[in-house]
Amino acid sequence: MIANYHTHTKRCKHANGEDREYIENAVQGGMKVLGFSDHCPWIYDDGFESGTRMTPDQLDEYFKSLTDLRDEYKNDIKIYIGFESEYIPELMEKQIELFKNYPVDYMILGEHFTSREPYSTYTGFATDNEKELEFYVDLIIEGMKTGMYKYVAHPDLLNFTGDESIYKKHYKRLCEYLKSENIPVEINLLGLREKRHYPNDKFFEIAKEVGNTAIIGCDAHWPQVLSSLKEQEDCVQYAKKFGLELVDFLPDLE
Repeated sequence: MIANYHTHTKRCKHANGEDREYIENAVQGGMKVLGFSDHCPWIYDDGFESGTRMTPDQLDEYFKSLTDLRDEYKNDIKIYIGFESEYIPELMEKQIELFKNYPVDYMILGEHFTSREPYSTYTGFATDNEKELEFYVDLIIEGMKTGMYKYVAHPDLLNFTGDESIYKKHYKRLCEYLKSENIPVEINLLGLREKRHYPNDKFFEIAKEVGNTAIIGCDAHWPQVLSSLKEQEDCVQYAKKFGLELVDFLPDLE
């Protein structure tokens, strides 16, 4: 890999390591581009604080740390600063207002929840409910149509365990939409490494049929994964298994 746009920091409460360590491991691994996309903060009127994302009051420090490091390592690697975010329509206005004074380079869409926490079930939990899969796909397409997000992180995250024809019906809609917009599907290194339900062979068989391109996202929650060439090569081989062309760089950033 020469670029990774899916990188977290310890601010999300479930990642480890210092910002500098992520950059140094990316340089060590031969990367030319590193995008930080930590789990976005939200504004909750009731004061709820998520256990899986940074808080709004950490934004100043997040951007200060990464912009300083971007300057320090400018001769070694190109650094972008952004977020991985759900698309939750009822929260978007306040999120846009929150981010407007920060130099956000890009965002990726990771639909871990389909409504606000703590009232939404994690989409990675197994379900055989077609309505949940249909809503998940509809929401991703609606979110991508806003133009706010560069690609979809782990697009096959919703763990549908029902009839395979239903699985294909809805995920094919997603793959066809992404292809029509020239948006690659992500092969998620974390999921492959930990043998999660994603990347899902059924999803990538659909992507192969549709003719999608793919991008590898490290989904780095610890620095060393960015220099782990063996795990990155496993993702390359996964793409080859389905005959998917790999995209190195995101358009409009390079």
